[in-house]
Amino acid sequence: MHQKSKAFINILFMKILLVHPKYPVTYWSYKHALKFISKKAANPPLGLMTVASLIPDNWEKRLVDLNVSKLKESDILWADYVFIGAMSVQLTSVKEVISRCKSLNKKIVAGGPLFTAEYENFADVDHLVLNEAEITLPLFLEDLEDGCPQRIYHTLEYADMSTSPAPDYSLIDVSKYGMLNLQYTRGCPFNCEFCDITALLGHKVRFKTTTQILHELENIKNAGWKGPVFFVDDNFIGNKRILKNELLPAIIIWMQTNKNPFIFTTEASINLADDPELMSMMVQAGFSKVFIGIETPEEAGLAECNKIQNRNRDLVHSVKTIQLSGMEVMAGFIVGFDHDSPSIFQRQIDFIQKSGIVSAMVGLLNAPKKTQLYKRLMNEGRITKDWEGNNTDYTLNFIPKMNLQELLKGYQKIIHGIYSTKAYYKRVLSFLKHYNPPLKLQRKISFQDLRALFKSIVIIGILNKGRRYYWELFFWSLFTRPKVFPLAVTYSIYGYHYRKVFKGVS
Repeated sequence: MHQKSKAFINILFMKILLVHPKYPVTYWSYKHALKFISKKAANPPLGLMTVASLIPDNWEKRLVDLNVSKLKESDILWADYVFIGAMSVQLTSVKEVISRCKSLNKKIVAGGPLFTAEYENFADVDHLVLNEAEITLPLFLEDLEDGCPQRIYHTLEYADMSTSPAPDYSLIDVSKYGMLNLQYTRGCPFNCEFCDITALLGHKVRFKTTTQILHELENIKNAGWKGPVFFVDDNFIGNKRILKNELLPAIIIWMQTNKNPFIFTTEASINLADDPELMSMMVQAGFSKVFIGIETPEEAGLAECNKIQNRNRDLVHSVKTIQLSGMEVMAGFIVGFDHDSPSIFQRQIDFIQKSGIVSAMVGLLNAPKKTQLYKRLMNEGRITKDWEGNNTDYTLNFIPKMNLQELLKGYQKIIHGIYSTKAYYKRVLSFLKHYNPPLKLQRKISFQDLRALFKSIVIIGILNKGRRYYWELFFWSLFTRPKVFPLAVTYSIYGYHYRKVFKGVS
């Protein structure tokens, strides 16, 4: 038989194991909070679920998410190829998965941000399918069919999002996750020095069609899901015209027709605060939370990192404007800029407390490999190692201008200043006093909510040292503002998680 014909026959019966490596317990893992609602992980592996939809339908596929289940030897032995997708923070688990697969002589195909940024560090990977899978994976599959797969596939082009397939939600057990997710856009119009989004995904904001998004919402609903859904876009509002004229009106109608099954979260830039119409439409559509990169209240720091969208504005006022519209603001902050002086630590604390941002992720500046920051610091001879993706673990991958010990001590001061029990509950109370959740976002209490409430009473209200503040918030919200009582319990649980992550904070 002709060699190519043999390869074609074999490819008709491929068995693909998709493996999502484990995340360490970090700020964003919500690992300690998820235990209150008996969930295993915050989000499913959207990238691998999308890759699965690019694989031929007649192939057998299994997905193992190490954040919710174990990788069995029988799964590896079952597969013809093991596909691994990962981000930098999953590096330790990635190495373990690669080692196990190689010990069993299994072929590995790898992709995602980690491998795209540092493919030269993975000599044991058989095939590196880099950049966006919509472009590079079909090339690999075509070569595989021809019996001549290459080791590295990469492209300088960006995928047409209107042709991107819907993620395959059938591969996961939705009951194990705190929220489900989908993606509307890729790319960002801004060019922050420390961020690698534009290097990986470009400046031009590319987006799926409204029809695609409604189809994915239907898929999520049909998977039996009700509750939080995360639009994982790096900047959801990158094209305001399309949002306001097409997508949001359609989502509003879809949500009304389906009795508002979801509550949406996303990421956006601070200029969202400048558009009352857009904020109103997002709230009508069901958006309750938005993550915004604040980074620093210092103009010099914003100028240094080219965060132009945050400059020359009252950032606290912008945050409160978004909150008053009906959306909670979560935010990211960074210390370690060259222009940071020792006063930055108290400035960050004061800003966060004043703004009422409950979930404030403060991290140390690090330089991912594909960023402009990495290039600058490399030219200055200041890069010391590759970054492993966690900017809250008290490590840096470069030599800072500030004395390192002073920087680390100051960082710890911020963490204590915003997540010590007293400071945290004070900030939660400040936010809830002025927050009015839209009526459609106030859902009926579920069994899961009651279970979380009971666990919070026992673990935080009885066994925890900071129980006094828990009960003060508990009774204040219950009798003074009962509509925010569920949020008061939720934020108490979040605070418990944050204090567990940042060890030593009480």
